[in-house]
Amino acid sequence: MAYNFKKEQKDLYNPGKRPMVIDVPAMNYLAVRGHGDPNAADSEYQQSIPLLYAVAYTIKMSKKGDHQIPGYFDFVVPPLEGYWWQEGVKGIDYDHKEKFSFISMIRMPDFVDQATFEWAVKEASVKKRLDLAKVEFLSQHEGLCVQALHVGPYDDEPATVKKLHELMADKGLQLDINDHRHHHEIYLSDPRRSQPEKLRTIIRIPVKK
Repeated sequence: MAYNFKKEQKDLYNPGKRPMVIDVPAMNYLAVRGHGDPNAADSEYQQSIPLLYAVAYTIKMSKKGDHQIPGYFDFVVPPLEGYWWQEGVKGIDYDHKEKFSFISMIRMPDFVDQATFEWAVKEASVKKRLDLAKVEFLSQHEGLCVQALHVGPYDDEPATVKKLHELMADKGLQLDINDHRHHHEIYLSDPRRSQPEKLRTIIRIPVKK
């Protein structure tokens, strides 16, 4: 049976609406960086998504080809994630989405290393006929964070963010957004198939003691 991160690592992928503190371990990702309003037609963000999935599924489906990846095990491709920030803003200004910078990501199993990534990019570039130059291999150790499940439209996220800040105050924690730590979202729902009021998004914010 394929390994399912969402089922096996529930603290990372299945938190409740009640805010919680979590120490996030080191993980590897496929990633694409960009800028601009993610909702705009043909935005850099929208363009990044098929690039990530092309490489992710090339790795997953390698079991059917001649290339054998050391340590490979079958897995369910994890949900799309994203780091978001705006220059000069400590947090997120939802009224100015055009100022967003982002890193769009899909987590990979630990057996995926730089060599496997490079093979997958080359393989997918040929088979999918895509320019995958923007895709990179990213290792990230988030560390101490607060997180909660947000249910509803993305524009309603400030209410959940407020609850996270209330937890930070209760626990004596400080916001720790900087050049290396960002507002983090994990998209458990596909916005193309879900009503806005039913969207499920994990919001994760870096903190320090």
